[in-house]
Amino acid sequence: MLEKKEIQYEKTVLIGIITKDQNEVKSKEYLDELEFLTYTAGGEVIKRFTQKMDMPNSKTFIGTGKMEEVRQFIEANNVGTAIFDDELTPSQQKNIERTLECKILDRTNLILDIFAQRAQTSYARTQVELAQYQYLLPRLTGMWTHLERQRGGIGMRGPGETEIETDRRIVRDKISLLKKKIAAIDKQMAVQRSNRGKMVRVALVGYTNVGKSTLMNVISKSDVFAENKLFATLDTTVRKVVIKNLPFLLSDTVGFIRKLPTQLVDSFKSTLDEVREADLLLHVVDISHPTFEDHIASVNKILGEIKSADKPTIMVFNKIDSYQHLSIDEDDLVTEKTKAHYTLDEWKQTWMNQIGNNALFISAINKENIEDFKKRVYDEVRRIHITRFPYNHFLYPDYDENMA
Repeated sequence: MLEKKEIQYEKTVLIGIITKDQNEVKSKEYLDELEFLTYTAGGEVIKRFTQKMDMPNSKTFIGTGKMEEVRQFIEANNVGTAIFDDELTPSQQKNIERTLECKILDRTNLILDIFAQRAQTSYARTQVELAQYQYLLPRLTGMWTHLERQRGGIGMRGPGETEIETDRRIVRDKISLLKKKIAAIDKQMAVQRSNRGKMVRVALVGYTNVGKSTLMNVISKSDVFAENKLFATLDTTVRKVVIKNLPFLLSDTVGFIRKLPTQLVDSFKSTLDEVREADLLLHVVDISHPTFEDHIASVNKILGEIKSADKPTIMVFNKIDSYQHLSIDEDDLVTEKTKAHYTLDEWKQTWMNQIGNNALFISAINKENIEDFKKRVYDEVRRIHITRFPYNHFLYPDYDENMA
């Protein structure tokens, strides 16, 4: 009988700062997310370090006193990796590594590493490799001694592991080659999209880990990989879905995240084309997450960057089965009621009320309110379809739940 192999997690520490633009609450939220990213990449967070600063130290990101505190902890606890919550400049990374004498990653490098782990297809791997090389190029000085000392583990997948003598010219040539390869695949995918005919296209968008893939599995009866980790889905999955007798195309796209590396936005252009070319967006939100409003803002920001913010959108508030609010003791006059204390019904009376029937509340995993969801999607797809093909609207009568 084979013994079950235990997963070995890397011991890591997280480092963030508190500034006037990023207060203590916001800093904690970012570090919570960074810890989840670290876990997804295969790391175990032993300790977090934060420092209040007006702005990051240009040489070492944090102050010398705090840096010494981190160094002593790393040495005493045999920690192999320090992860910073913001992107480090090449000189900062070099200086920090010289002081801490361990593997140094920043948020961008960590996200790139997760993408490298999760890329399944040749196209996704090519996209990630391009983003990694673009991140690597300005960091070549000193990078190779770092790679000589540290082999394998988080942040070490992908380019640069085998050839220490790689220089800027070779990396630039590689970037050029990868861009040409991606451009060729993009052209093929554009042809594929054009061959889908005039069917209405619907795209699932949202923050990472909000349940898009689970929802897709429910309504398309497909088997898209879904997991409670960040960036479970990298490759865009497109399925033909039929609600009643109305067919349309549904695509599940890569999840967004705060501080998404620009290299990834660039290299995943074709994946995001599914969003650009969609007729309808289903913006899925994890309403059980305490900062879901920030997640909505982050997604809307990226939609704006890819010129898709004005598309017809249905807000799908998922995970109502997990929603919990903090109750307030009525006798407790000290506690001021905040959004953290809202019930689901109270949330529905806020700005969500203004979206009307474009705000849906479901549980994809428990299939709660899924019929209402399907009816609303059907109505919107039918409206778009009739606008496009006014002569055959009689083929699609009003939705009847018993026929769905």
